Amino acid sequence: MLKIYLNINLSDNTLKSSSTTFSVDCFVIHYGEIGIKGKNRAFFEKKLVENIEKIAKIKAVRKSGRIEAEFKSEAEEKLKKIPGIKYFAPALKVEKDIEEIKKASLKVLPENFESFKVESSRSDKTFPLTSPEINAELGKFIVERTGKKVDLKKAEVKVYVEICEKESYIYSKKVKGVGGLPVGTAGKVVSLVSGGIDSPVASFLMMKRGCEVVAVHFFNETLHSKEVRKKIVMLAEKLAEFQGKMRLYMVPFESIQLEIIRDVPAKLRMIAYRRSMMRMANIVAKKEKAKAIVTGDNLSQVASQTLDNIATINSASALPVLSPLIGMDKEEIIEIAKKIETYKISTIPYEDCCSLLVSKHPETRARKEDVEKYEFYSELEKDVVELSEVVEVSI
Repeated sequence: MLKIYLNINLSDNTLKSSSTTFSVDCFVIHYGEIGIKGKNRAFFEKKLVENIEKIAKIKAVRKSGRIEAEFKSEAEEKLKKIPGIKYFAPALKVEKDIEEIKKASLKVLPENFESFKVESSRSDKTFPLTSPEINAELGKFIVERTGKKVDLKKAEVKVYVEICEKESYIYSKKVKGVGGLPVGTAGKVVSLVSGGIDSPVASFLMMKRGCEVVAVHFFNETLHSKEVRKKIVMLAEKLAEFQGKMRLYMVPFESIQLEIIRDVPAKLRMIAYRRSMMRMANIVAKKEKAKAIVTGDNLSQVASQTLDNIATINSASALPVLSPLIGMDKEEIIEIAKKIETYKISTIPYEDCCSLLVSKHPETRARKEDVEKYEFYSELEKDVVELSEVVEVSI
């Protein structure tokens, strides 16, 4: 069992904005899709708060239409990777008083800038000034105090004001988040992680839709096994940053593969390999109480990913098979892989057991009945899963 922990340094509760340093009271955190969940909204908000506290190691509390969290400078990088967060900001929290808001607005301004604009919003409609009136009064105040100009189209700096039920938040820095839904709101899935570019991206996209992901990798014992294991664990570590932890099953595939090589024609071996992996992923899913299998399949990218072959492979699964990359082009997938920082790891050379002793021209229109007649190793598959190394990765 492998556990990985990050060292957390205590924050001094300050934020640097250009050359100005000012005290910060909190993070104000906004979500997107959660806001349209109606009666289920509280469930999603509570799960997001739980994930923020678990992953970013900061206290958080639900507010009206937003989440307030304690400020620690080192938490910012973690907040960027938490699904469910649309954007967040290091903010000053003051009373719902225009004079207090004016004072705070000067504190969030950088030292060097030429133009600015004010953007305000009111969730508390009882506040005596409307949003346009707040913008005008605050803009006039900042001009008088700084001599800088208002530019509504191309402002160098934006001052944001949120008038809420009990307090106001003022900030000048918005940090984009992952978006989507909080991990743990959509159930658990088992993701087949090969070590290439696609499968880690597929895993991430399922996390973004609220799924907790358990990873499964199939490998052969070779001279390069240690390097392959290291690479897969590195990918699991990177993916764990989005959900706080990850369980990785390293499944020894050699004995199954030898059976397939002995019995199955080379033209069909790739399909047989994948169908066996699908059945074993289902065994893992049963152990984990997972509700679906996830693959990095991308339609027509390789021979095993034609419509016919995908149908034949997926028919080996008793659970739904989800393929979030199915309609993307490779450039889109690579772009996401770079954003989530799995691309460089994925491009490290490794041995793919699925390529062992297969035909140079594999079947592209395999039928289920063509492969089923060779499949007599279900008991061996159960035994192999029991021999898996289970790696626990935590941040």
